[in-house]
Order: sequence, then C-alpha cells, then structure tokens
Amino acid sequence: MVAKKSEVSEAGIEQEKKGEFVKKTASKSVLIGAAFLMATSSIGPGFLTQTTVFTQQLAASFGFVILISLILDIVAQVNVWRIIAVSGLRGQEIANKVLPGLGVLLAIMIVIGGLAFNIGNVAGAGLGLNAMLGVDPIMGAIVSALFAIFIFIYKEAGKAMDKVAQIAGGIMILLMLFVAFKTSPPVGEAIVNTVWPKEISWFAIVTLVGGSVGGYITFAGGHRLLDAGIKGQESLPEVTKSSVTGILITGVMRIALFLAVLGVVTKGLVIDPANPPASVFQLAAGNIGYRMFGMIMWAAAITSVVGAAYTSVSFIRSFHPNIEKYHNWVIIAFIVISTTTFTLVGKPVNVLILVGALNALVLPLALGIILVAAHKKEIVGTYKHPRWLTVTGAIVVVLMGYLSIITLIEEIPKIFS
Repeated sequence: MVAKKSEVSEAGIEQEKKGEFVKKTASKSVLIGAAFLMATSSIGPGFLTQTTVFTQQLAASFGFVILISLILDIVAQVNVWRIIAVSGLRGQEIANKVLPGLGVLLAIMIVIGGLAFNIGNVAGAGLGLNAMLGVDPIMGAIVSALFAIFIFIYKEAGKAMDKVAQIAGGIMILLMLFVAFKTSPPVGEAIVNTVWPKEISWFAIVTLVGGSVGGYITFAGGHRLLDAGIKGQESLPEVTKSSVTGILITGVMRIALFLAVLGVVTKGLVIDPANPPASVFQLAAGNIGYRMFGMIMWAAAITSVVGAAYTSVSFIRSFHPNIEKYHNWVIIAFIVISTTTFTLVGKPVNVLILVGALNALVLPLALGIILVAAHKKEIVGTYKHPRWLTVTGAIVVVLMGYLSIITLIEEIPKIFS
C-alpha cells in the first residue's frame, strides 16, 4: 500500500513537472512571437523605401542614424512594455486612468492611423506578389487580404499570428543578408561612420524612430503579451528581454538592407527613383534579385497588415462587451475595409500624408502617458520604475514631440496646396 502511494506521488510530481515545462515553453513561444510581431509590424513597405532613400542620401553615415534610432526605440519599447505588463492594462486603459478621456483620444489616433497605413500595407502586399509572381497588384492585394483574414478565422488566431510573424521575419532576414553579401559593401567604412559620422540627419532619425515604434507599433508587442496572459512584476525580466529582442530584429533587417544599398551606391550603380528598394535587389542579383524583393515586400507587407489590424482593434476592445467578444471579426472587418479602399479608390495620398503627420505625435503622447502612469500607485501598485528609464524616456518624449510638431507644421499645408 505504501509503495502504491509513493508511485502515485511520484507520478503526480512528474505530471506537474511536465505541466510546468509545457507552460514555460508556451510562454517562451509567446514572448518570441510578441517580439517578432512588433518587429515585422514595423518592417513594412515604408521601411524598405525609407532605408534605401536615406542610405542613398547619407551613404555610410546612415549607420549612425540606425544606431541612435535603435537606442531611442529600445528606451521607448522597454518603458511601454514594462508598464503594460505591471498594470495588466492595455494602452487606452492606462491613458484613461492617467486622465479620463485620454484613452479615447489615443485610441482614435491609433485606429485612424492604423486604418490609413493598412491601405498602404495592402497595396504593398499586392505589389510584392506582382514582383514575385507577376500577379496583378489588385488581385495580389485581395489574395493577401484573404490570407490575413484566414489567420484570424483560425481558432488559435494568436498562435497562428505569432508563427506567421516568426516565419516571415526569418525569411526576410535571410534574403536581406544574402543580398547584402552579394553587393560586397564597405563594411569597415560603415562601422567607422556608425561611431563617427561625416553627416548627421535628425530628420532621418525621427523618421526611423516613428516608423519603428510609432503609431500602433508602440503597443503591438505589449498588447500581444497581455492577451496571452503574460503580466505582473514577476514577468518583467522576460517582458524586457522580449521588447529588446523585437527592436534588435528590426535592427538586423535595417542594417542588412543598409549594407545592401551601400554596396550598390559605392559601386556607382544608379538606383531607380520610381522604386528604390526593388532597384537595389535587381542591381544586386538580376531578375532573381527582383523576385526576392517581391518575396520580402510581400512578407513585410502582410505581417504589417496583420500587426496593424490586430493592434488597432486591441485599442477599442475594452470600449464595448461585443467588441471584446467578437474582436477577431472586428479585426477581419478592419482588413476588409483597408482592402476595399485600396481596390476601389487606390492609395489616398493626401489622407496618408495628414495621418502620417498626426501619427508622428502618437509616440511622444503614448510614451508620456506611460511615464506618468509608471509613478501612479493606483496603476502600478508597489512597482518602482527605474529612474534611468524615466529620464531616458522623458528625453525621447521631448525630442520626438518637438520634431513631430515641426513635421505637422510642414505637412498640413501640403494637404491644401
């Protein structure tokens, strides 16, 4: 009888260990998925064009821009992800606790910006399939939208989204590194200029930071972790690591594309201004390079479609019980509206310019809210936010806020010109 009890006890312990292992594995998968979701959300069609154009303008000095933008990105993301995890609240809920109604304003800015830019993401997916397979861009956009919709119809939508982000991110990084290798860039010169640049462009830094962690991307990974149940002070080491990993993944992509373009530029080859990133790949590896560009463009665009739709809708989930209950269908509606707009009226340039300028304000506003919330006991409880994160976060808020206002002043007149 004693032996049997012992066997039962050992079996129970073994079962408990297996359960803990499965739980830890699932948690690790979500953390990696959140990092890739944030990274691939930021690596859209605009990312490819920005990096190519700025490398043309600044040459090896663009390495310095990447370095500074990565530091600012990390400061912003670590602050945001930690407070979301500690509070157990989404961005709009934190904002409403800081100041009633502020969460509604933040949600409106995120949703409008996300919807407008998703039109561009859908267009990019269509162009990607066109370059890769020769498919008509409109048809390519529709097929891509159906692929994105299928992810959210699937019962385990969260896991599917994580997996798609990881696979697409991996493919993009490998292809980008291959092209960078093919162009044989002056790596030594790039390293020197990363530390001691010949030219500095603050506009390029602001553009990169806004494109990497601005708008809906600010909250993409943090909201994904929250939806997966990863929260509380005990999760902070993993949450912090995941946020930094997301930025580093973006950085690897940015550096690989920078080196590929630098290699083309230093050889004196002429990049087509009509489609700079596609031209780089074609110059580097001929027709195969152009097809590879199509694959990268499609992967970048489709993950941005998914990330923009998921995160934008996460900002209105708490506004009504039915939105929370049917949030996957609301995400699908978001994708359908973006795709329909593109197929019927094309890419609304004026709207994108205005929303792009407004979207630049999201990061300083959102990060400012987070920094205030970090020191409110009714939001974070007994948690003590590191002083260095508060100080560096405040620097990012002031810098991005000032430069974003300048961007607004410059961009709004263009709408009416």
